[in-house]
Parts: sequence; C-alpha cells; structure tokens
Amino acid sequence: MDRRRLLTLLAGGTVAALAGCTRAQGDPLDTGSTGGDGGFTVPNFPTAPRLPAPPTGPKTQISPGTITALPGTGTSMALTVDDGADPAVVGAYIKFARDTGARFTFFVTAYYDSWSIHRDALRPLVDSGQIQLGNHTWDHADLTAISASAASSQLERAKTFLRNNFGVDGGPYYRPPFGRHNGTVDRVAADLGYTVPVMWYGSLSDSGVITEQYLIECARQYFNPQTIIIGHANAPAVTHCYDQLVDIIRERNLSMVTLNDVLLPPR
Repeated sequence: MDRRRLLTLLAGGTVAALAGCTRAQGDPLDTGSTGGDGGFTVPNFPTAPRLPAPPTGPKTQISPGTITALPGTGTSMALTVDDGADPAVVGAYIKFARDTGARFTFFVTAYYDSWSIHRDALRPLVDSGQIQLGNHTWDHADLTAISASAASSQLERAKTFLRNNFGVDGGPYYRPPFGRHNGTVDRVAADLGYTVPVMWYGSLSDSGVITEQYLIECARQYFNPQTIIIGHANAPAVTHCYDQLVDIIRERNLSMVTLNDVLLPPR
C-alpha cells in the first residue's frame, strides 16, 4: 500500500477520535484525505461581502521560539491551513481567498500534488501577500521519531519545493507535524532558517472527515482576537462552511491576517 493511500485510511479513522473541539497543540491525526474531488462542487460566493483588510499599524518584532497566538492586543486572527491532501479543498480555499479577500497561512506538506496542481492559481496570491506559505515538511513525518538528519531532509525537501514553485521558502515559520517537536528538532529547523515553530490556540478539528456542524462549533469556540487557528485542506466539510465562517468573522469584527501581516521575523 502506498503512503498516500495509507494516509487516506488513517484519516477516515479519526472520526471516532474527535469527541470535541480541542485546544491541544496536536490534532488526533494531522494528515489524510478523502482524495480526488470529494464528490462536491467548489462553492460560489456571488454576493458574499469582502472581509476587512488587514491592520495597517506597526508589526510586532518576535524572537526565535514557539508561538501559539498573535502577540499584543487587537482584532486579528490567523487562520492557518495545513497539509493539502485533497486538491479540491486546496482549490476551494484559493477560490475563497479570491472571492472574499480572506488571508491564510498555508503550512505546505510538499509531497501532496495539490500544490503542484494549483501552483499557477496560488502563485499570484503568494506574490501579493494574501496567502503566505510555511514549511510543514515533505511528507508529514513525526520529526521527533526520526533521526536529526532525516528531520533535516524532511524540512529541506519542502524548502526546496517551496522555493522552486513559489519563490519563497516559508522561513522563519514551520509547523511540526502532529505538533511534535523538541530541542533537537528545533535546532535542526533553525539551521535551515526555521526559527519559529508555529503552534495554535484552537483547531477546526478537520484533519480528517467531520461534519459541517461540528466544524462550525469549533469555529465559534476559537475564532477570537489575536488567535492562531489550525485547519486542514484534507476533507470537504470546510468547503461547505465558508459563508458561515465569514459570518462569524464579521460578527466578531475580526481581521483575517497572515503571520507576515502582523509579525516581524526574528533578527
């Protein structure tokens, strides 16, 4: 069985494990997909209101080290999207960004062909800064369970992919798969220019297949000012919820931001 099929089967097994919206810094399984087009149509937003522009005030200088939220006070929210196992979901996120002005930081698992399939559509949004890319390793290995050299290869292969396809390498931000990292992993990452492991405050809990209702419950719990939220481009539920996500963001007067919108990287 190839790795892609294995991840698909594992993702299907996450449903029973998802007992509630979780704040933990590691979803039960941060991989997997239903694959293909998922049997759904990319939603259209002909009348959806544009989301507010990101704040224009001074950015916050950060130091090397793990972040779990946006520093300071304000009304910003960073929705970060991991993996990319399902090309149709990645495509739907791109359309969502175009239609509403939503801003995302994608943590790219470079092994997935979604990123090559959508390269031409995604590249202009990366160039404009509306979508930021970060490093989520080559094929989602647990970096704490492999050798330092293997961990370095995971990050370096993804770095090369990002540079060759999108003109950026994602630094200084990386997201360790499953949220698992330690001193050795952080030193390996820092040697490659990734000095800021990005964790999260709350999760959409959609690494695998969940219901739309459950996803919206998680959004209502965790969409708050100065938060970093984790979602996934793996399964179709989120693509049916964009209008409701927009409603929550607007009701709470939040501004969607990329990390680069509000942070200055370590010197």
